[in-house]
This record gives sequence, C-alpha cells and structure tokens, in this order.
Amino acid sequence: MNSEEFVTLFYKEKENYFKECIKEKEPEFLVAELIKSLELKENQKPIMNKIVDTILTDIFYSILLGLEGAASIGGIQERYSIKGDDGEEINDGDIGGYAYEYFQEGD
Repeated sequence: MNSEEFVTLFYKEKENYFKECIKEKEPEFLVAELIKSLELKENQKPIMNKIVDTILTDIFYSILLGLEGAASIGGIQERYSIKGDDGEEINDGDIGGYAYEYFQEGD
C-alpha cells in the first residue's frame, strides 16, 4: 500500500461514517438518532448534513496530517512511522498532499 491508497481508505471511511450519521431510516449510529430526534424541517437537513460532513472532514484530515507530522496530535507534533503488512513504509511524506487533494479539493 502506498500513501495515496492509505488516504483513499481514510476518505472512504469518512464517507461511510457520514452516510451513517445522516441516515434517517433505521439509524444505527447514536448521532443519527440524535439528529433524527431534532425533527428538522426539510430545508434544515442540508445544513445539518453540511455540519456533519465538515466535522468529519476536519477530523479525518487533521488525523492524517498529524500522522504525517504536518500537524500535532494531542499537542505533540512528530512524524509517525506507518507500515503495511509487507513491512513497507506507507508514510513516505505524501500523506498530507493526498489528504489535501481528497479532503479539501474534493469537497
């Protein structure tokens, strides 16, 4: 696995979380139940969806930057070694660039 594939998996995970968070029928996530309990009007739902999407984007993007060492995680900024099952380094310094491409330019 390379940096782009790693970031792509994070992006897919973020998208899956987003879908579950805004799910109205048979919600499985607590956040989806809480949003449903608000009984939002139809014109309010897109705003709530954007709020949830933005929060998830910011969190996933920040974690990826933190792993690369471009941002801090819990107040500590350092580059983390990430290796695949094959022992190959995934964090080769490109995670931040791909994270920007997928999480910032894609939105």
